[in-house]
Amino acid sequence: MASFPSTRLRRLRQSSAIRDLVKETRLHKNQLVYPLFIKEGISEPIPIASMPGYKQLSLNCLKEEIKEIEALGIKNIILFGIPALKDTQGLSACREDGIVQKAIQQIKILAPHLLLIVDLCFCQYTDHGHCGIINLHNGSIDVDNDLTLDMLKIQAISLAKAGADVIAPSGMMDGMVAAVREALDQEGYYHIPIISYGVKYASALYGPFRQATEGKYFAGSRKSYQMDLSNGQEALREAALDIGEGADILMVKPGHTYLDILYRIKQAFPSIPLAVYHTSGEYSMIKAAAEKGWIDEKQVILEVMSSFQRAGANIIITYFAKNVAQWLKEDN
Repeated sequence: MASFPSTRLRRLRQSSAIRDLVKETRLHKNQLVYPLFIKEGISEPIPIASMPGYKQLSLNCLKEEIKEIEALGIKNIILFGIPALKDTQGLSACREDGIVQKAIQQIKILAPHLLLIVDLCFCQYTDHGHCGIINLHNGSIDVDNDLTLDMLKIQAISLAKAGADVIAPSGMMDGMVAAVREALDQEGYYHIPIISYGVKYASALYGPFRQATEGKYFAGSRKSYQMDLSNGQEALREAALDIGEGADILMVKPGHTYLDILYRIKQAFPSIPLAVYHTSGEYSMIKAAAEKGWIDEKQVILEVMSSFQRAGANIIITYFAKNVAQWLKEDN
């Protein structure tokens, strides 16, 4: 007679009801953040070729977009602006009548309860595509860290005055969180949290985003300020520095190719809310494979979202937020 083990894990897998009962991680729409690209000077949405299903939006089509977002139960969005004119300093990012500032004001009227996270950077606003003020260093192009901090302060105040709920500095400048926190506090915006893109790698997965925001750089490299993909321990240093400077939430970018980094940061700083950015390249790879019929799009997306949760993410910024929210709605 065969001998069987007393513990059988398959007992807890035999039906969907039991599997749901013992599920360790559960996706919820409140975790999702949906990115929007708002472009100045257009009247109709413009499809983004490298991001199937995604568009640059005009101000006059925000009403319809926000209505759809609300209907799906999504409560959080992150805004990126594409100005009509760019210059070496990205000055349009700081204008009171800038494209993102206008979008914030309009959305606040349309849906005052939506949480508006606003990206704080210059790559979309500069004609060179870098994340700050550039200068020549040993014959090569580099971003001037401290001059950029001064500009970030001005931009942060402009976004706060427009009505941003959360500021998210993404340029990976040393001291950016401290500079933004100081600027906000000096102007009385103590209540505005900072989500720091504190662990942002120099990844090859940002290509479609650069097309979406028209922020491709024409010379030099972002490797002098974004993290080396080979480094894991450095991520812990970056996270610790940003926490010390006043970051309220940390972010890791990219997402499913850096799950080990997510996990290590959550283990090191368990009390700090942790966000993950599922990047444009990761989005586009899934869309391309699904269009070829090579994968089940829904199942792959949900698998990736669950992997973020298992690794420790509390917040998921994803271009698939609408899909996930719809599926969660259907399941309920």
